[in-house]
Amino acid sequence: MTVHARIKGAGIAEAGASERLRKCISKIDKSVGPSGSPRRRYRTIWISDVHLGTRGCNDRLLIDFLDHVDSDTLYLVGDIIDGWRMKKRYYWPERHNAIVSRVMKRAKRGTEVIYIPGNHDEMFRQYAGMNFGGVQIRDKAIHRTADGRQLLVLHGDEFDAVVMGHRWLAFAGDAAYEFLMKLNVVVNGVRRRFDLPYWSLSKHPKRKVKNAVEFISRFEQAVAHEARARKVDGVVCGHVHTAEERDFDGITYYNDGDWVEGCTALVEHYDGRMEILHWADEIAARCATASVRAAA
Repeated sequence: MTVHARIKGAGIAEAGASERLRKCISKIDKSVGPSGSPRRRYRTIWISDVHLGTRGCNDRLLIDFLDHVDSDTLYLVGDIIDGWRMKKRYYWPERHNAIVSRVMKRAKRGTEVIYIPGNHDEMFRQYAGMNFGGVQIRDKAIHRTADGRQLLVLHGDEFDAVVMGHRWLAFAGDAAYEFLMKLNVVVNGVRRRFDLPYWSLSKHPKRKVKNAVEFISRFEQAVAHEARARKVDGVVCGHVHTAEERDFDGITYYNDGDWVEGCTALVEHYDGRMEILHWADEIAARCATASVRAAA
């Protein structure tokens, strides 16, 4: 992610799906499978901040998401692979291969896949303008919605003053963030022993701690200002791991969130309507419906 160090000190990422959700996903996979539920189709899907190559990536939820949705266009809005973390230690389970495979298969089937690298996968920025297996790599993109609006699509790290002006502090914050993720695993392991549900320690601080709220607000304003300067109608970004839709004096700001903490995606319907999907909630609802049917 690499946002302001104060945010990383304020919150702890959700390092994995809750135990209940994991059991639910396992049950669905064994009894129904991806083809057992009708796949939803959208005009456009945006996802970012997956952080493949880290233990914090909620890979199971993302695989479930990719197995239940399709789109004409798929935007990968940065930090898909965490090159920073992989330089320190190699971690790449088979599930991460499965995610890459699913994306490549979409491109092969005709989905327009546009990859806009972020700061954690900045090593791919040198290939901007190139096409690899149907995946287009770009620095930025302009997306035209079904209802005629133009949206600037970028990762957003260029608006993080810490990353651009104090890179050493960004790396220090990333190290602290990694430690807190490990601590989060331990804390929730203890909670499971007492049959307590998963507890996210990041959502509350991010919304309540003054410095974190102020930073995210300034980030949103800066990105919206860039969209206005480019004379477009709105902007889609990631980077701060906070899914959001806001209006800034006629400029619509969308953040598609992440697949470490929130497990969210931004989608465009065929009429141009935009929606943020919270996939953990989608799975919980699906499990509840399956339980009711099983009990009937």
